[in-house]
Amino acid sequence: MNQRNDHRTPRQFWISWFLVAVCLLASPVQSIGKLTPHTAEYKVRFSVASGRLNTELEATDYGYVARHTIVPTGLSRLVRRGSIAEVAEFATNAHGVSPIAYQSRDSLSSDKVRADIRFDWDTNEASGTINDERLVSALQGLSYDRVSIQYALMHDLLDDGPNTQYRMFDVDKLKTVNVRSIGRKQIKVPAGTFNAIGIQHQAENSSRVMTLWCAEELDYLPIIIEQHRKGKLRVRATLRSYKPTD
Repeated sequence: MNQRNDHRTPRQFWISWFLVAVCLLASPVQSIGKLTPHTAEYKVRFSVASGRLNTELEATDYGYVARHTIVPTGLSRLVRRGSIAEVAEFATNAHGVSPIAYQSRDSLSSDKVRADIRFDWDTNEASGTINDERLVSALQGLSYDRVSIQYALMHDLLDDGPNTQYRMFDVDKLKTVNVRSIGRKQIKVPAGTFNAIGIQHQAENSSRVMTLWCAEELDYLPIIIEQHRKGKLRVRATLRSYKPTD
């Protein structure tokens, strides 16, 4: 498997890791195995910087397409230009979510990653390109990209609860993500007041802990997303709007 050295600054880590956080638990579900097409918008704060995350889920003949885009806002646009856009195609069945393809276009981070990956479950391989370099990687069992993992987790939350571990193919390397529940409380955000359940997840060998407060009334759509690193809050995102598009 090809691997890139990762020397990104904390701000650059915010861009990539915040998007991963939102990808986990980022779309509501009406019933087990059936996802709700929607659009949603989040306000993001990172230190003195600000941003906006938009998500969209669209049904297709073969499954779903999810699109996630993050852009800087306010004065942040003066120092950081560009965007991060991710697109994932995936199918669902009674057993869960199966990723089909993943694409990333990052003009915001310093490394400017471009990724095009397809999943072949007959050969258990992920193949494609990372910044025009060819990639072929063996998949050790069911693995998800940074977008489709959200829907796998949602499927499990509405069934018997999430698994304690998930495998994620993060652009060019596999990661194990550990998940746990941290309780319930009522939370008010710009989109409204909701009863929420807390979910934390952390990749193995990482100092970053993601906390997501997911609204029961919105089928566990996350209304607050926070990233802590070494006990300090680095990122906070709040839900501003949500609209089903059925």
